[in-house]
Amino acid sequence: MTDTCIRDCHALVPDPSGSLTLARHQDILIRGNRITELRPTGSPMEPGVTVLEGNRMLAMPGLINTHAHVPMVLFRGLAEDVPLERWFNEFIWPLESNLTEEDVYWGAQLGLIEMIEGGVTTVADHYFFMDRVAQAVEEAGTRGHLGWAVFSSRGHEALAETAAFAERWKGGAGGRITTCMAPHAPYTCDDGFLRASAEHAARLGIGIHIHAAEVMNQTLASVQKRGLTPIQVLRDTGILDVPTLIAHGCGLLPQDLELLARHQANVSIAHAPKTYLKLVMGIAPIRALRKSGVAVGLATDGAVSNNTLDIFESLRLMALLQKHEALDPEVMPIHEALDIATRGSAAALGMGDRLGVLAPGYQADILLVDIRGAHWQPPHNLLAGLVYSARASDVHTVMVDGRVIMRERRLLTLDKERVLTEVAKTMERLAQRVPESRIQRYQP
Repeated sequence: MTDTCIRDCHALVPDPSGSLTLARHQDILIRGNRITELRPTGSPMEPGVTVLEGNRMLAMPGLINTHAHVPMVLFRGLAEDVPLERWFNEFIWPLESNLTEEDVYWGAQLGLIEMIEGGVTTVADHYFFMDRVAQAVEEAGTRGHLGWAVFSSRGHEALAETAAFAERWKGGAGGRITTCMAPHAPYTCDDGFLRASAEHAARLGIGIHIHAAEVMNQTLASVQKRGLTPIQVLRDTGILDVPTLIAHGCGLLPQDLELLARHQANVSIAHAPKTYLKLVMGIAPIRALRKSGVAVGLATDGAVSNNTLDIFESLRLMALLQKHEALDPEVMPIHEALDIATRGSAAALGMGDRLGVLAPGYQADILLVDIRGAHWQPPHNLLAGLVYSARASDVHTVMVDGRVIMRERRLLTLDKERVLTEVAKTMERLAQRVPESRIQRYQP
């Protein structure tokens, strides 16, 4: 028996060749939290079905943000026009020394509101005080792949506490929360700490979310100091033996690509192009990674290096930058860009069997995108519109796990005005930089 029908929408679906296409005038039938059928509009409706009018909008899978630091929205605009080393040492890590659990909770809610309004239904978040982030995700009705970021300077006791968080919230919020270990990076975590992280992950049956080879100078510094690239360090410490999500991979050498290809069953890359442009980090070789079988997903990173949590913006920049880097306008065609934004991002989080596709059996995480705006007209090519024209504000309705959490731009799970009020109370305190209190130091 069908519970819900999204009636008369244009649906982004796989075609028989595996590429993505648009099926016009479709009804999407949902039972519980699963899609049961897509069929042409006009078929008889079962009695008792809740009908959600598609109004010929474009239905697509919920967007997935494969790497973010969601509560960092609290510091948006406070670290502008500085290089990466100063960004960390003079701004981010001193600012983050001010954080309390309560700050993280309200920051997570603010970031989740921004993402819901932009069509993001799942986020891989890598931050601190993650019990409060999990609480915010549970209340928002979204999905979260959550890891408590930790440095080896905090000691193995802190690592054990983050493992306890992962065990505590694994499968939480009715299955909408998955967890992982989240050692920060090879340059902030020593080998013993990384090995212990991998051991915790294997014991709990979870993966790891880690920064590695973020920029080329990190890789070259590691080679000079140790004779190993950061990716080789991950191999030698057992990280690559468990499912591993790597942000950002802009400093990959040819031997790293070969190594990642050999571990493709476990490894994926989170790609955040706006951050790379803003901090001049270079661009990850995502076409080479995908060719070798490594899953690549789209990401925003944190709002201090991106200023938004807008995956449509990341999608557009990814496609344009790949063309620019290759000096070839035929590189990264529309269908490939959309594949990364949907199926690729789901696969990057190990969720490719249940998210990222509008098809029977997949979980009902669905967006309705309003295509009536002037920037969509005339609608010759709606797939091109998704990549090159769509705005976060075009997202009309959001469903997660079969439940509508935003309808006609109205949030149904979080109190936006309350969140904005709570965040405003912290602005002055959180904007204070105390360098001697920084939580870590960037010395790749």
